[in-house]
Amino acid sequence: MMKRKTLVRPGWDQYFLELAKLVSRRSTCMRRSVGAILVKEKRILSTGYNGAPSGLKHCYEVGCLREEREIPSGERAELCRGLHAEQNAIIQAAYHGVPIKGSSLYATNLPCSICVKMLINAGIKKIIYGEGYPDRLARALIKEAGIQIIKFEEGKR
Repeated sequence: MMKRKTLVRPGWDQYFLELAKLVSRRSTCMRRSVGAILVKEKRILSTGYNGAPSGLKHCYEVGCLREEREIPSGERAELCRGLHAEQNAIIQAAYHGVPIKGSSLYATNLPCSICVKMLINAGIKKIIYGEGYPDRLARALIKEAGIQIIKFEEGKR
């Protein structure tokens, strides 16, 4: 008689966050690699990673102004030539005509306040993230907008 192998499947949150980590590997940012996935009804709608706009030179090719000026993480985002992963996920959905209202965002990092404002206006209802981000305004906006937020704890299904 053949012995059955015990099947250990990741839960949905772990699955989508692991995919977001894989997406983050495409990042061209010199400071931080971030991946984001928009999901609705357990289906991926769009992905994004942080980096320079399409067709422009990557930061590792031209340098990072924020790094050169020693600007702390979470400050002076307007000096960055790159887009954030969440922004790219929203843009890719719009570019391809994919509606994202009511979807959930899975991200390797908690979105910054700029991205949170975009997520609010895009109708995102839930954010599941892996690592924190030093942006108190982002957390306040998420709370005020009534978006469900979950910090994924490794080992949970």
